[in-house]
Amino acid sequence: MEAVIAVFALLFVLFLGLGAYATVKVVGAAKRGVDRGITQARRTVEDHTLRAKSFAQPGAAGELAQLRLKLRTSMRATQDALHAAVAEDESLKESLGLFERLSAHGHELDDELKRLESEPDRTALHERLPELRERTERITRSADALRWAARDRARRFAEDDLDTLSAQIDVEAGALRHWTTSPESGTAPPPWPEAPAADAATAGQTWPETPKSSPAPEPARPAITPPAPRPTYPWQKKPRPESTT
Repeated sequence: MEAVIAVFALLFVLFLGLGAYATVKVVGAAKRGVDRGITQARRTVEDHTLRAKSFAQPGAAGELAQLRLKLRTSMRATQDALHAAVAEDESLKESLGLFERLSAHGHELDDELKRLESEPDRTALHERLPELRERTERITRSADALRWAARDRARRFAEDDLDTLSAQIDVEAGALRHWTTSPESGTAPPPWPEAPAADAATAGQTWPETPKSSPAPEPARPAITPPAPRPTYPWQKKPRPESTT
């Protein structure tokens, strides 16, 4: 009895632990989804704000907004492209590691540009703009190079796979149409063998002679059959005798 109670208690504790684990996983997934949604919304709002500043604010403030917008757009596009490609091509993990190192420099530059937006000394800001512009250009150029290299690699693999698939389809199509290229299709059927000659057939066969009575010879028929006597009728005149001299 105690063993049964212990088993039921153990099963209860096990189910309770599984339920708690499932609850934690669901809550964590929901929290990550909410955080992802909030981050995406914040990013969208910030991008629209930077775009509006780049057009509305003249001078150094507008150029800082343009640099931040360019940097964020390039880094985000490269990040999405690499994460999508590394799931299909394991060799891109090294490229993803290089991008993570580049991303650290990008975040540092973005934070610096964000702080300089509220800089009151416009003269010092104008002096810093060439250096900030150059750093932004170097980071975005490296990010673009990684992104386009990953896309070209994926496109190349797709083209190679398409070429192989097309060659296999051509071979299969040729096999399905084998009757159109058969060497026997253009030749006439062989002629039937000729029948053996009559003499050869008779010469090849001999029959044993059996003694039998030969039939009586038929009477010879005259070459010209004599005319039969013509019938006489009562209304005909009697022929006159020929006169003699």
